[in-house]
Amino acid sequence: MTDVNTESGTRPNWVDSITKLLPARWRRDIPVVPVVRLSGVIGAVTPLRPGMSLAGVARLLERAFNTRNAKAVALVINSPGGSPVQSRQIYLRIRQLAAEKKLPVLVFVEDVAASGGYMLACAGDEIFCDPSSILGSIGVVGGSFGFQEMIAKIGVERRLYTAGEHKATLDPFLPENPDDVARLKTIQREIHAVFIDLVKQSRGARLKGADDYLFTGEYWAGGRSVELGLGDSIGDLRSTLRARFGEKVRTPVIAPSGGLLSGLLGRKSAGAGSFAAWGGQSGLADELISAMECRAVWARYGF
Repeated sequence: MTDVNTESGTRPNWVDSITKLLPARWRRDIPVVPVVRLSGVIGAVTPLRPGMSLAGVARLLERAFNTRNAKAVALVINSPGGSPVQSRQIYLRIRQLAAEKKLPVLVFVEDVAASGGYMLACAGDEIFCDPSSILGSIGVVGGSFGFQEMIAKIGVERRLYTAGEHKATLDPFLPENPDDVARLKTIQREIHAVFIDLVKQSRGARLKGADDYLFTGEYWAGGRSVELGLGDSIGDLRSTLRARFGEKVRTPVIAPSGGLLSGLLGRKSAGAGSFAAWGGQSGLADELISAMECRAVWARYGF
């Protein structure tokens, strides 16, 4: 048996032999890249169908960045966007953890990383995508309906009582007010400027295109996105991580806790919202509306 050579610092052979018998998750010689999946519409949709939020993903991100022997953290993103506030908060938390743990963040886009979904992607040091992925949509959108003529036809009288001149701004049951629209557009421009600054700060000199092209709300497929600097390379998670960290790289998926204990602690299991919706007509209506809203957001990008 070979002893440790204190001068050269080499380990005895028997240490290597025992190390190889340990479970993979305990071995320091096998690189680990934890994977976190960020999927769906960002922000609250309805109380029964919550979307992605910082509160919902913070613990997953912390677990990923605290993984033993982690060489990087991989984020798999598939989101058409949503709340600009929640998008930015998740982005900031990822960057904070990356700085604290000194770990690179590798982002892999599936179908879509658009609008707020692309803001999440910008939290990565590198962005990989499929040739058919959709990236971009760096803009701000808001929409509503006008029902004032419909309720007049069916004989409904709108009664609205407010304290504050602009409390009923953009009420869908009142005629559209140009001043209300102008105020909304001002807010949208402010939010858009924050989004643009975040993308420029994250992507820097990699961006290849004029502002009036990149930041119009347009979106592109994977290959064109890479050309424009919105992404870095075409690549999938498995191939990319193996090429970078070796064939033995471990990629544990960091998933939400489940089971009886999590239920006792108040966490909803998948499908809990759908089940609750059948408890009454109002719940079912909320679910149908939220499903239509989600579908409309995804459909904007052809999905």
